[in-house]
Amino acid sequence: MDHLTACIFNIQKYSIHDGPGIRTVIFFKGCPLQCLWCSNPESQSCSLQLVLDSSKCKPHLNCPESCPQKASMLPGNKTISNKNNTVKIFDYIKTCPEKALTLYGEYQSLDYVMKDIMKDKDFYEESQGGITLSGGEPLLQHEFAIALLKQLKEQGIHTACETTGYASPEVFQAFINHIDLLLFDIKHYDSQKHFDTTGVHNIKIIANLKTAINQGTEVIVRIPVIPTINDRLEDAYGFCKLLKEIGVTKVNLLPFHQFGQKKYSLLNKEYKLADVPRLHMEDLNEYKKIFIQHGLI
Repeated sequence: MDHLTACIFNIQKYSIHDGPGIRTVIFFKGCPLQCLWCSNPESQSCSLQLVLDSSKCKPHLNCPESCPQKASMLPGNKTISNKNNTVKIFDYIKTCPEKALTLYGEYQSLDYVMKDIMKDKDFYEESQGGITLSGGEPLLQHEFAIALLKQLKEQGIHTACETTGYASPEVFQAFINHIDLLLFDIKHYDSQKHFDTTGVHNIKIIANLKTAINQGTEVIVRIPVIPTINDRLEDAYGFCKLLKEIGVTKVNLLPFHQFGQKKYSLLNKEYKLADVPRLHMEDLNEYKKIFIQHGLI
């Protein structure tokens, strides 16, 4: 299985917000959902993306002819479908004196990722931490993700996953067999509204959440609270009704923020929530009370 590769766009060390203890977070590239508020729009495409930040580019410089900017790459992004070109792309990035080029994504082998993870095993053991798979959506590259989880469990390392839960029942079941903690995002309780704002219905997601709960997997449901989409008190009651019926016992509320806004312009993607003000946790006090009343927080 060591020959397996996955498209990874970040490996974040020493994280303390993605599960218990000190953790390494593996960010998988590609997501079946296209959430309007996504703070990591570079994670949505399954392909590598070479991005030119035109605000840093200095056209008057005598750049190498091999530079993608010289090859008529306009401000925005260039999708790279052939992973064998990755080495050449890294050469482009190194030659840029203004550091105007960024590559979102890199194909990494299972062996490479495991070796990187194991460098910090002492930190996981001392802090009761471990590894968290995130994205994007790890389930979209489930063969690699499951193989990685199996090796982690063989090493006695705690495993967690931040997931949309959007996968076939068979893939999801095979996946959670090797997971200690699921950080399970629920975007909306209403299937049609879920489709309108993410591009997919929530039927498959809810079914997989039920599977995890019934199997006894530790689950924390996370709800991104987004103005005009699911932030009404009526929405809080809708979430609580659904989650209580399923058997969820713990919920985290995530207030809307604008941290990823600049990435949309770099990727030539429209950001429809640009004028929506961010929320702070205190803005959710009344919303949160409803979850407390239902024993979910």
